Formats: sequence, C-alpha cells, structure tokens
Amino acid sequence: MAQKKKILITWGLGYIGSHTATVFIEAWYDVIIVDNLSNSHESALEWIKAITWRTPKFYELDLRNYSDLDAVFEKHASDIALVLHFAAKKAVWESCHDPFLYYDHNILWTINLLKVMNKHKVNQIIFSSSATVYDAENLLPPFSETDRTKTTNPYWTTKLIIENLLRDMVMHKWFSTIALRYFNPIGAHPSHILWENPKWVPTNLLPFLLKVAKGEIEKLSVFWNDYDTPDWTCIRDYIHVMDVAEAHFAAAQYLFNRVEINETSETYTAEPIFEICNIGTWYWKSVAEMIWIVETIVDKEIQYEIQWRRSWDVAVSLANPLKAKQLLNREAKRTVVQWVEDAWLYLNNEKRK
Repeated sequence: MAQKKKILITWGLGYIGSHTATVFIEAWYDVIIVDNLSNSHESALEWIKAITWRTPKFYELDLRNYSDLDAVFEKHASDIALVLHFAAKKAVWESCHDPFLYYDHNILWTINLLKVMNKHKVNQIIFSSSATVYDAENLLPPFSETDRTKTTNPYWTTKLIIENLLRDMVMHKWFSTIALRYFNPIGAHPSHILWENPKWVPTNLLPFLLKVAKGEIEKLSVFWNDYDTPDWTCIRDYIHVMDVAEAHFAAAQYLFNRVEINETSETYTAEPIFEICNIGTWYWKSVAEMIWIVETIVDKEIQYEIQWRRSWDVAVSLANPLKAKQLLNREAKRTVVQWVEDAWLYLNNEKRK
C-alpha cells in the first residue's frame, strides 16, 4: 500500500502553520488547512501558492464546531496521514484577563480535534507546544525535555494540559504524538513574501521591532531592565521559523518511518509513542542585543521605552535541543542575521504588496 500523502494543518494560515505548509507541499504532500481566520489572513493561500505553485485545500471553520470539523474528516480522513495542530490563542496578557476564553478555545479545540481523529482512525499528530511550560524561575538553563514543568498563566497552562491530553490518547487510544516545544520563532520565508502577519498588534519582539523601524509603531516597550543577565534585559533562545517548519517535517518523517501497514486491515501496527522535543538553538540573544542587531541591519535607531516588568516574564529561557538532533536528525541551520534580514526584506518586498 502506498503511503498516505495528505497532511491536515489546523491554523495553517498563521505564522508557523503557513511556513510549515510550504515545506510539506514542496515535498509533494497534499495539504489541507483549517483555520477560522481570527488572527490570520486568507491571502496567505496566495503566498503559499506563489512559493510552491500549488494551493492547499482550505476550510474556514472553528474547531469548536464539531460537526464542521467532522465533515472535513468525513471527506478526507481515508487519505490523511498526519495532523499538525497549531490552533491556539496565544496572548499571555489576554489569557490572564480572560482565562475562560483560553480554556474554551485552546482546550476545546483540541478535544474536538482528538474526538474526530479518533472517530476516523487518524492517529498521528504533531502538537505545537511551547517552552513556556518549563519552570524557568527555578531551573538552570538550558532546559531539557525531562526538566520540571510549571505554568504561571492560563495560556501556558493550556499548552501543558494539551500535552497531557495527548499522552492519554497515546496510552489509551493508540495515538502516536510528538510535542514540539518551541522557544522563540522569528524570521520569514526566504522568498520574502510570507511572514508573521497577525491581524492585531504583534506581541513578539522581532515583528514589533521591525514595525518600529518602518514607522508603523512609534516605539518599542522594553519590560524592565534589572534582570540578572549581562545587560539587565531578558535573554531568549530565538530560532528561524523555517528551522521550526523543517523540524515539523523531520518529526513527520520520524512517525512515518515507524508505521507498518497491515495489507488486509489497512491499520497501523506500530507501537504508539509519545515524544517531546525542544525546538531551539542553544544560543541566546538578549532584548538589548536584538535591538542592536536590528538597528545595524536596518541602519536606523530603534526608539524604545522602559516599562514595568510583566509578571510572567523570566530572565532566561534557553533550549537544550540535543534530543531533536538525536531523535529527528534535525537541528537549526540559520543565523541570527538571516532571521532579521529575511523579516526585514519581507516588510520591504514590493512584489508582496
């Protein structure tokens, strides 16, 4: 039996989802995208097509609507090899203001997805998790997958809850799962026509920095400068979004290589697995360094102001990515200059406009 070649991506028009879609399409997988367009744009389909010369199948739907999601699987499930689950609301401040919104969306979205997958016997899933689940206040970085977890806000809590839901599916419903704990994805597709383009004001550092450089936002807010770090600003492990996208492809190949298909029953016979991998670089940059790097590349001074520390910020978040290298045979390849240059060239790409 030929290997199934369809990949379903939840929120596949968002930042990481759209970049990942290009990687799979260029490897000749058929991609199905479901997205509610709450913080993404349908125009991302045009940019995916411009890069890959193929348009993924798209369904606009809310994952909380079980019947709509079930209808998509009813149509395609026999050919779906894998689900990539990116769907999540992710603004920490918003989750603190309205935790019920995040429980209702992130957790219910996942429960409905797992129910439908189980019904249609689609049992492989890669989950978009986060490094924010680590007990960063008490651990010594870099963080490893076996380190203690602890969350301090509803958004981070939903990520950890979903990891545990997936672990249960592996134990009791014969699922195979890889949870990829991202550190800080930044950058843009090397075509410079696809990038992070939320409908609202960006909450991540690099998009904010570059919008200040473009004059679209007046100044950057730096949340306090008294951390116990060399320059007193927060330190983060940044990674190019294409390295993140390619890590999903490597994780998919790992799952596919484990699958054996029974020719008579057409069922997966491989033992179910649950794996967690950090997706980071082991290299760090502080907020102050990122400001300097952007200023150097765009040749413009970045205006910023110091504001009060946010309750959820930690001084240092840094990945130990060795497991991903060993298990998935994948490690980050791109440099910090590429991260920033690709994003800056996106913003100045006249063809995209």
